[in-house]
Parts: sequence; C-alpha cells; structure tokens
Amino acid sequence: MARERIEILVAGALKEQDAALASRRAHLAKKIAMRHRVRMPYEIRQLYCKKCKAFIVPGRTARVRVGRSGTKAVRVTCALCGHTYRKVISKSSHYKDL
Repeated sequence: MARERIEILVAGALKEQDAALASRRAHLAKKIAMRHRVRMPYEIRQLYCKKCKAFIVPGRTARVRVGRSGTKAVRVTCALCGHTYRKVISKSSHYKDL
C-alpha cells in the first residue's frame, strides 16, 4: 500500500507545474518510504539528486545529456546544486530493447 502511494505522489509531482508543490509531493513520497521501510523502485530513485537529495524533473530542474565518448552514458546535471552524475548504458541492455 505504501509503494502505491509513493508511485501516486511521484507521478503527481512529475506532472505538477509548480516546483514547490512538486518538491513537497516528492518529499512526502520519500518520507513514506523511510517510515514504512519500503525500497523505492529504481525509476523513482533516479529522480532524486545524489548530492542535495532534491527532486529532479528532467528538463525543468535538471539537464539530461547523452554522452558521445567511448562509453555511452546519460549525464544528469542538477540545476539546484550543479552536481553531475552519469548512468552508463551497457551494450547488452541496448540489444535487449531491439
């Protein structure tokens, strides 16, 4: 039941135009997960900054870029603290999607 509520709050936060309200909803989702000791799904965990723990909405509060170097990676830069982290895209996962 807690996991369903977390998913509802995060989905609402992603659709929300007001940044303060979206941040509040995301904070509530994180509080529910901690209180009930429920691990957040991977897709939702990626929406929090690794440094300042703020809620990241791709395109609004974060810049998302695809790397062009030898290793393919998605770079996410938090607009609030400026921290950049990478998610490496492996070749095996690329071929599974095709």
